[in-house]
Amino acid sequence: MELLKGIDVANAINEKLIKESADMGGRVPKLAIIRVGERPDDMSYERGATKKMEKVGFACESFVFPETIENEAFQKEFDTINDNPEIDGILLLRPLPKHLDEEAVVFAGDKTGFAPCTAEAVVEMLDFAGIDVTGKRVTVVGRSLVIGKPVSMLLLKKNATVTICHTKTKDMKEECRRADILVAAAGVAKMITAEYVGKGAVVIDVGINVDNNGKLCGDVDTDGISSLASVATPVPGGVGSVTTSVLAKHLLQAAKENR
Repeated sequence: MELLKGIDVANAINEKLIKESADMGGRVPKLAIIRVGERPDDMSYERGATKKMEKVGFACESFVFPETIENEAFQKEFDTINDNPEIDGILLLRPLPKHLDEEAVVFAGDKTGFAPCTAEAVVEMLDFAGIDVTGKRVTVVGRSLVIGKPVSMLLLKKNATVTICHTKTKDMKEECRRADILVAAAGVAKMITAEYVGKGAVVIDVGINVDNNGKLCGDVDTDGISSLASVATPVPGGVGSVTTSVLAKHLLQAAKENR
């Protein structure tokens, strides 16, 4: 089984971005990161995104608000950031606290927006590995709006035949075993065992969980599937390490449109 590592994919994207941004005539793309509260996973993603922007020579500014901020005040602050002509893109760290109206600031269904970075990172990894999804059977485990559904739509767009599995799916193991490409996005540690994987399948693990020993792991039991899968992505060091490069790619596209 070949391990498809995210760092190689991320480096290839970064290189391309640095070259492309050189044609911007000195204009530096700028990202605004909006964080409400002090959630450790939000702060970790913020650090990673800031680091990535610096690496490719883009500007980045964080706007941090207390968890107690009132809805009206937050909407006002968000609009001010959104209206700033120097800012090309906004990364809103979600979920927001329950009392804030997320719908008002999220552009779901907006055709001018970008696909979620993690979903697009899956496609970038398959492209980098030279895996053509046209006509292939793809099974996606998980139907969230952040990963499951958008990754399914992106793969459909690339002419894959997509099946989405979820908690109510009958005989999920059989559905997964039939897949040429299996995308695990269920959010359950090591749920995908050898019983779910067909011979020669490509397995993309989008899950980020903590196992019983307090170690970071994915939705896939990578060791357990090694004799079956042809290619698999590790966790950590897989899809997650490509997401901030995809974010930078989106930012450059937005900056070009903003010129």
